[in-house]
Amino acid sequence: MTRTEDPAGRERILSAATTLFYVHGVRAVGLAEVIAAAGCGKNMLYRHFPSKAALAAAYLRRVRAERDRSTARALAAGTSTGAGEQLVALVAEVAAWVQRADYRGCAFRNYLTEFPAGDDEPAAVARDYLRDTRRQVDDLVAALGRPEVVGDRIWLLVDALYGGTGTPAQVAVDWAGELVTSPPK
Repeated sequence: MTRTEDPAGRERILSAATTLFYVHGVRAVGLAEVIAAAGCGKNMLYRHFPSKAALAAAYLRRVRAERDRSTARALAAGTSTGAGEQLVALVAEVAAWVQRADYRGCAFRNYLTEFPAGDDEPAAVARDYLRDTRRQVDDLVAALGRPEVVGDRIWLLVDALYGGTGTPAQVAVDWAGELVTSPPK
């Protein structure tokens, strides 16, 4: 007798893995835990995700899609006033993101910390996200006509917020505003 396919199985597995990986870290979570949390069998998991690396990459792609949507909303809000306001909106969006009650660090930075020498698919997803978001900052700085050092400083603010260094959110947003309006030093 053949089993009937569970059309929601992939989503259930990915949702369970997303929660577990984000809360506990990819390295700490075994596939048996994902299987138990998703309420599926090992065969179903491996049918959708042939390896833990494939599942981790899917998790990071999911987080990236969520981050990209949130960032796009923030940037769209600043579109009418220009690149300077968009940069401030970008920092404000990150500041709001890291203040969420369920915030446990940047998923991409967390993965690269767990696997610093990683050259697998999830590491590529994480590095691509960081590269692309940095490029986004640099492009806005260039559109503003500001020197590259302003992008470096904005990126340091973003890193400080994601890293949970205790940088008060409003201070970071205020600094970003100063960086885009004051003469560079």
